[in-house]
Amino acid sequence: MKPILPAILAISIPAIALLADDAKPADSAKSDIAWLKGAGTLIFHDAFDREENGNLAAAIGNGWNSATADRVPAIQQADLDEGILKIASATKEAGHAAHIHHEAGFTDGGVVVRFRFPGLNAGESLQLGFVDRETKGIHAGHLCYGILSQTGITLVDHKTGVMNLNIRARRQGYLDRKEPLPADLDALLKMKQVTAQWKADNEWHELVLVTEGDEMRLSIDGILLARHRSEGFAHPMKRWFSFLVPATVWIDDVKIWKVN
Repeated sequence: MKPILPAILAISIPAIALLADDAKPADSAKSDIAWLKGAGTLIFHDAFDREENGNLAAAIGNGWNSATADRVPAIQQADLDEGILKIASATKEAGHAAHIHHEAGFTDGGVVVRFRFPGLNAGESLQLGFVDRETKGIHAGHLCYGILSQTGITLVDHKTGVMNLNIRARRQGYLDRKEPLPADLDALLKMKQVTAQWKADNEWHELVLVTEGDEMRLSIDGILLARHRSEGFAHPMKRWFSFLVPATVWIDDVKIWKVN
């Protein structure tokens, strides 16, 4: 076995919960693995056992691409080293956290990712989830994500929340003026996400992120840590699976499963 800051949105975060929706940690997590393997089809697997061929968008190979690599062509943000994808974002130079994605293509399904925060930067974090650039009315196609910080996990529906173009335009004026959001907008955005406690370390972990209907669930090492229901999770086509990495993260293995 081989020995890994999201741009957290400037919105009010709901009170931290130990586990959303009264889930049963071990049983629910194990059932998600069983659900993916039993009801689903493995549509993609990458163990990164190769060398990358440069710094630009498709340099990682095996169908991976980057929305940010061409912004800083002289800086290598993704390095394949002894079977590990080592992501080191040139966030300042690129004006954006490293964004790396792969085709997915499912309604219900999910991903299994082996990851590590290597401890090379303070506040290492990881945002991973799903994108559909073909859907209108959503900024950059951002649908829904799980976000791991050093102290917590957030599940967020961007499609019907902060990345909805109408909501985004209304919210931006208040941010520009450094004013509090109006009560109705603040309440709406709070409904679109949930945060649970989690303490990061520098060990390897297995993460499972699934969407089933209007529910998203995230488990680490067989323990369900967060689940949330929101209409955007039910988007009919998760075309891309993506990582957003503002600092450093190591990825050892990625599996994408389609249930339907």
